[in-house]
Amino acid sequence: MCGLLGFLTADVATDSVVQQVYDALQCGRHRGPDERGTWHDEHIILGFNRLSIIDIEHSHQPLRWGPPENTERYALAFNGEIYNYLELRAQLSEEFGARFATEGDGEAIVAAYHHWGTAAFSKLRGMFAFAIWDTETQELVLARDPFGIKPLFLATGPGGTAYASEKKSLLELLPALNLSDALDPRALEHYTVLQYVPEPESLHASIRRLESGCYATLRPGAAPEVTRYFEPNFRVRPFAAGSEEARYREIAAVLEDSVAKHMRADVTVGAFLSGGIDSTAIAALAIRHNPNLLTFTSAFEREGYSEADVAAETAEAIGAKHFIRTVSPEEFAGAIPEIVWYLDDPVADPALVPLYFVAQEARKHVKVVLSGEGSDELFGGYTIYREPLSLKPFEYLPKGVRRLAGKLSDRIPDGTRGKSLLHRGSLPLEQRYYGNARSFNDAQLRSVLREFRPEWTHQDVTAPIYARSRGWDPVARMQHLDLFTWLRGDILVKADKMTMANSLELRVPFLDPEVFAVAEQIPYQQKITKETTKYALRRALETIVPPHVLHRPKLGFPVPLRHWLRGPELYDWAATQIAESQTDHLLDKSAIKAMLEAHRAGNGDHSRRLWTLLVFMIWHGIFVEDRIKPDIQEPTYPVRL
Repeated sequence: MCGLLGFLTADVATDSVVQQVYDALQCGRHRGPDERGTWHDEHIILGFNRLSIIDIEHSHQPLRWGPPENTERYALAFNGEIYNYLELRAQLSEEFGARFATEGDGEAIVAAYHHWGTAAFSKLRGMFAFAIWDTETQELVLARDPFGIKPLFLATGPGGTAYASEKKSLLELLPALNLSDALDPRALEHYTVLQYVPEPESLHASIRRLESGCYATLRPGAAPEVTRYFEPNFRVRPFAAGSEEARYREIAAVLEDSVAKHMRADVTVGAFLSGGIDSTAIAALAIRHNPNLLTFTSAFEREGYSEADVAAETAEAIGAKHFIRTVSPEEFAGAIPEIVWYLDDPVADPALVPLYFVAQEARKHVKVVLSGEGSDELFGGYTIYREPLSLKPFEYLPKGVRRLAGKLSDRIPDGTRGKSLLHRGSLPLEQRYYGNARSFNDAQLRSVLREFRPEWTHQDVTAPIYARSRGWDPVARMQHLDLFTWLRGDILVKADKMTMANSLELRVPFLDPEVFAVAEQIPYQQKITKETTKYALRRALETIVPPHVLHRPKLGFPVPLRHWLRGPELYDWAATQIAESQTDHLLDKSAIKAMLEAHRAGNGDHSRRLWTLLVFMIWHGIFVEDRIKPDIQEPTYPVRL
């Protein structure tokens, strides 16, 4: 595990650029407090901050490997973990006589690439973003894991191409690339609608992201060539009569295998435990491999916004030692600037804050934690996935009648029972569903964005994804969309950024290619019913998850934001942020203040929209205005040049 930073020059790597890369590593120091350094040759500079997890003593980076005729042909800088590295090393040794000098997973990546080329990337079970430099061909390959668990930002300009785990590191290198730090207005509009910046965008126009499941090949002086190597298909295989129990056992078996491989580490592994079925399943399987498992959850003191009691009961039921981190409103507000600094781009998900604090608590005890992210997207866990059942009668209506129903819904007063159902039933899936978040409609956006552009819609993001799922059942299409939007734009960003902020490695066993290969075959009737979600998964976990958790509704890490923004906890804080922000050229601050006052008075719930704008204002105050200066702790670690 480490934070990556590299620079492929258009010409020659000068001492000045090498020093700039080394200095810019400071921005990603939290990702690897155990070791820091660079390696370079004529064209490439590889930098790293290492958090040592596997083969702590020997798997230093950048790692050099090659075949017997040139044992240092390749240089690798690698962020992540490969969980099937032992199996890959054995296969490479048997088939090709590959030799290894360490006990780590990094050499398995390079050897696999040497012998299988880019086809090796589909064989990796893990989370990763890595760079491999071939000293013979003078070619750089960058790759990212199938689901986007680990980030990788890119910037290409006249001076070359730089890549990094932390966008803030690339901001330091923009002058060397001859690039500006101008904002991307379309990305800002997408953010306000979706609550996150969708891949491959970032809020800086000159910096993009390598998308999940893709690799890029680069040569000095040339632009990156990006190729997708992972494309989920949701190849549904209906359950044959009498085969249900066998399929449930298959789900349980592949998940148990994934957890077993995710437990591989030379350090202690713990688990997050929210009290829901997903994290409970992971913890219950993990304790089979570590009877002394430690589990962690967060809580708020306000009633209805904590699963601490359920999580504690669950920990006791499975035999884990449990820790609870309670977050006060004062701590919540005080940590936001630091959290936004770690995020790189704004994410308007308030669950970031309790996740940050529970990661902080976990890091006092362990270096690695398991968590349940990805289960909902793979097994059909969101309540919205049941919508096609309620809207099915509309499918039998002629298109003209459906359009008429939509016009009728426009005349019904807001808040009237049935208005939303009538409106959504009149729309095709591609128009009514674009992920799990929407902060603003067009009219609301027009009131707060100075440069609102109606042509910049969510369909910029969703249309290409929907085009790849034509002919699938509606639930599979919604899952597929969420894999490329909500999961990698919000859930995995907050999981990676908040744990890495505390130098804690997070592992997500549900997001494993073998688990996905089983999950994608499940028909929608086994995912959602009129009564529940994740039906097949719940059946598969009946002998693993305690009964009090098995059928509980999803809660996660909820935040009492709606209440706090109305009261003394956060109202004054929010008003201050609006008043002091220098975003007048981008946002209508008077409209935002009026929204805050309406929310305080109880005239509607505007907390989601307010939070989206407040997070952006803080982001702008840090990265553009240089007005807000978060107190970032300095880790200490040995330096290796």
